[in-house]
Amino acid sequence: MMRLVQLQNAGRRVVALVDEPVLRPLSGTDSTYALALEATAGSATLAQLVRNRVTDERLDYDEIYAGASAWRLMTPVDHPDEPARCLVSGTGLTHVGSATSRGAMHAMQTPVTDSLRMFRAGLEGGRPAAGRIGAAPEWFYKGNGASLRAHREALDVPGYAGDGGEEAEIAGLYLIDAAGRPRRIGMTAGNEFSDHQFEKSNYLNLAGSKLRSCAIGPELVVDPEFRSIQGRVSIERHGRTIWEKDIATGEDQMCHSLANLEHHHFKFDAHRRPGDLHVHFFGAQSLSFADGVKLVDDDVIVIQFDGFGRALRNPVAVGAPLSKPIIVHAL
Repeated sequence: MMRLVQLQNAGRRVVALVDEPVLRPLSGTDSTYALALEATAGSATLAQLVRNRVTDERLDYDEIYAGASAWRLMTPVDHPDEPARCLVSGTGLTHVGSATSRGAMHAMQTPVTDSLRMFRAGLEGGRPAAGRIGAAPEWFYKGNGASLRAHREALDVPGYAGDGGEEAEIAGLYLIDAAGRPRRIGMTAGNEFSDHQFEKSNYLNLAGSKLRSCAIGPELVVDPEFRSIQGRVSIERHGRTIWEKDIATGEDQMCHSLANLEHHHFKFDAHRRPGDLHVHFFGAQSLSFADGVKLVDDDVIVIQFDGFGRALRNPVAVGAPLSKPIIVHAL
């Protein structure tokens, strides 16, 4: 599968093709956004544009990945001019195993909770026949492009938060074309970082628990197979792995089809504004929080999916407790 990264060095930006163990910059473009926008014009596919523009220049990927180069890995997609025109969102309770983690969080017993009702609706109607509309998944908003973090950038646990916890997922990357049609650029590994302690205190806190920084990358996969993807997530503390788990995603592992998730996200008119970017997380199978792990400052979260390139690594940065309220002043 074709994989791309975005790089930055002293103000210079490039898009590069991953050609292990090197990165090969493309000519004539400085962002994935610009490249995708050109592909929507229809003269060439995204993959064809990449093949036509790849250069003979070679950059040492090992050095860049380790943070030992002047080149820095960026998120694999961004809106270069207006970060607020990138909407970051996701869907939950999409995986067959996700109800187990949610159940551990909320101790789902009897009576049947709203979480379990939502999960059952997905099992019963989340994979409609072609041309039909299925059950709506749980949907949440995470923020705009300012909330996205790249490989090696810290995921923040703000002072008002209960905690911060990883959610290892695949995210879809989309551009709305000039006619208002959603176009899938590709997919990437992601960490849909959330405040599980706040959510656990009351399910109605779910919306607020999702308003946190999150990470994607380091690589964008162009037109990947999304049937069955194996992966692994781990937590490192002081250089030692304290928790790890094999995970799986893709339609074979999910109670919703990709087409159904995409329909229910893009059915909203406001989600089809020409020129907007969307980063949409498809849901996680397992959480370390459900196994009693509490992340602390300087822990490192490592997420890797087969076929999606190198692992996404992000340290955790826990902020000082919020001691004073935010004051709003009248104009």
